Amino acid sequence: MKTFSKWLTVAVSLIYLVSVHQYSTEVSMAEERKKVKVSIVLPNMNQHSIHSYFNTSPESPDGRWVLYYTSTTAEGHEGDICIVERATGKVKTLAKGVMVEDAHRVACQQWVSQGQRVVFHDLRGGEWVVVSVDINSQKERVLARGRQVGWGQPNTHIVPLYGPHWNPGDHKDLELLNVETGDIRTVVTASQVKETYTEWVSENFGDREISIFFPILSPDLSRIFFKIATPAGGDFRSSKASLRKGLVCYDLKRSRFLFLAKWGHPAWHPNSRDIINVSGSNLILINSDTGSTQTIPNLPRFPGSHPSISQDGQFFTTETRLKSFGGAKEEWGVVMGDIQGKDFEIVYEFDNSQGATSWRSSHPHPVFSLDGKRLYFNVSATKWTQLYMADCGD
Repeated sequence: MKTFSKWLTVAVSLIYLVSVHQYSTEVSMAEERKKVKVSIVLPNMNQHSIHSYFNTSPESPDGRWVLYYTSTTAEGHEGDICIVERATGKVKTLAKGVMVEDAHRVACQQWVSQGQRVVFHDLRGGEWVVVSVDINSQKERVLARGRQVGWGQPNTHIVPLYGPHWNPGDHKDLELLNVETGDIRTVVTASQVKETYTEWVSENFGDREISIFFPILSPDLSRIFFKIATPAGGDFRSSKASLRKGLVCYDLKRSRFLFLAKWGHPAWHPNSRDIINVSGSNLILINSDTGSTQTIPNLPRFPGSHPSISQDGQFFTTETRLKSFGGAKEEWGVVMGDIQGKDFEIVYEFDNSQGATSWRSSHPHPVFSLDGKRLYFNVSATKWTQLYMADCGD
């Protein structure tokens, strides 16, 4: 039998110089970060261009391409998966007519295989499928059926799979898919979760069947966290589709549960031990060895926050509603700050009241490029939600 470890092995336009708003009075960030260049990745497009989530960068590992979902429908529920070459603006369409759950995470499209492939999920003929596309040959492979894709890491072949939270069917457990070989392996079962956290499951879900939902792999693939879900009988495009709770963290190498907490909006630290999360709009760090938490000091609350961390572990980025900072009700900002809480800056402010009319709206979801030089985020300042880039310099 294969061991788990062996199985795992596996342009420029509409540019603005934005004055940075300093709200910290203690320590200023580096001078070169006080101004950034902000641009629309795909200007002059009469359609949505949306990057998927704050857990994955839309920029390819080599920095050549930017991955996005595009749609011409008002709600953004049907569209195409595309990549654009940063240097030339050349666009490649990888998949057409993709059906998505909402405009919040769209197709969960993400880079895998060191940027040689893109993986996403799609509703085809009433069935959810997980698909990969080789960006050079543009050859498509359907790798799993009746499932959706969680979040993997761009330099590996591994992504997690789960059954739809409103109707998981036979796919209640957590699986890992190797997009190169097509192998699928079950690594944690819903029954194991129930056996380990019996009282919590009973209090939150009663005697209803549960499934594992929305798994996110650590950068070194050794750990994973996820939610627990149970169907609630509603339309999948509604908030009543299911009940979803908890942040369960699991050690894949040692096959043991690590901790149980509240979800918030978690993302892995590059060290694969810590997790940045949100608690009451405060940014916190969770030690996944113990489940202990620490609030990042000297920072204000960031309402609406989806935080993530740069690859060198020095900076965080998130979005925030700006009302508590003196902004208008519908004004949002993208924040970049020191992970130790020494300082932060709001690097871009924008109206976010329009965009895709999906039942679950698109959020900015800022995230760093792998080299830490650029931030990508969605802006809904017009009827089209658009992907923006902030060049942070060297």
